[in-house]
Amino acid sequence: MRRWLTTALLLAGASIQSAHAATLDEATEQLLVEAVEAAAAVDLYHARCRSDSSNRRTENLNKLLASRMRMTVLRVQDDVFPERNYRKVQERLQREFLETLRASGGCAGVKDSDLPAQLRARYDEKMKAIEALP
Repeated sequence: MRRWLTTALLLAGASIQSAHAATLDEATEQLLVEAVEAAAAVDLYHARCRSDSSNRRTENLNKLLASRMRMTVLRVQDDVFPERNYRKVQERLQREFLETLRASGGCAGVKDSDLPAQLRARYDEKMKAIEALP
């Protein structure tokens, strides 16, 4: 009985999340995609150039999404991104960041540029926009 109840609750939770993702309007979906991309970019910069692989920004976004929208970053990557697969999304985001990093002269070139501040400002802007959602 207990196992059945646990399974039923897990399935109900998954269907609620999927239903919630299906009811998002296009502007909100776009905001979520941009927020995940911004968090990933800051985390990738810190992991690659500052040896900090804590993924703090993605985790903070995850907490905000869970509390405000009953979603997770992985759910956004699976349900809202064009790839519809979180692994493919993460691979693309990493590939795009590495291309940006190479074009900016690697970690040494980026540290002396405005890119870290731009990444952080974009992340902060998206977090505030999500916090402002009804």
